[in-house]
Amino acid sequence: MPPDFLDIPPRPGKPRPAGITHVLDPGIGPAVLADVLAAAADLIDIWKIGWGTAYVDRTLLAKAAALAEAGVDLCLGGTLLEIAWARGRAEECLAWAADTGFTHVEVSRGTVAMSLAEKGRLITRAARSFAVLAEVGSKTPGEPHPARHWPAECRADLDAGADLVVTEGRQSGTVGTYDEHGRVRADVVEAVVAAVGHTRVIFEAPRAAQQAWFVRQFGPGVNLGNIAPGEVLGLETLRLGLRSDTADLALPAQVGTEPAC
Repeated sequence: MPPDFLDIPPRPGKPRPAGITHVLDPGIGPAVLADVLAAAADLIDIWKIGWGTAYVDRTLLAKAAALAEAGVDLCLGGTLLEIAWARGRAEECLAWAADTGFTHVEVSRGTVAMSLAEKGRLITRAARSFAVLAEVGSKTPGEPHPARHWPAECRADLDAGADLVVTEGRQSGTVGTYDEHGRVRADVVEAVVAAVGHTRVIFEAPRAAQQAWFVRQFGPGVNLGNIAPGEVLGLETLRLGLRSDTADLALPAQVGTEPAC
């Protein structure tokens, strides 16, 4: 029986309009996936198969079935679709993704040369069959002037048919939204939010300190992505103020006296 002795912020059930937890799967096996789902399936909204691992993972169909049974949406990472597009095989990639059980695809342009117009057309095509997460940002550290360029790309991606935009952070948390030390580039976040609002954005935030920053900035309903499979419960404690980094957000203004002995 779950505990109920603390007043904690309510969290809406799935499908959640906000407070999305988006997990990055680097290639874990079905047994590890089963453990994660047993502990936290109700907390996970989107499960992204990262990089090109979907192409070589022989257990992918079993994982897709387990995620579907648990009510978790399965997303194809953007790198594989980029590579397929660059080789003229985007249609085959999308058809395979649909047959495999993917409900979402990420459309990005961080690996291959792709214009904004070409990205928009790929989003529009993918949106006919999938929910689309459109990623903005480069995978190269030190991207110049993202606060200047990202807002227009975010608006264009949503206009092309994307459901949400994703701000680049990679698994390392040292590019795009962050500097080389993993610190949030607040000007980038502010520019994106001013352009499209924070509820239309999934902020990739692989590090706990980054997750805490976003929860403190936007509250427990912020959408966070590239969460490691083993960090889902830890992120939930940040959302609920059950971790030192955000505990003060959930504490009452006045703490009662100590209980009598």
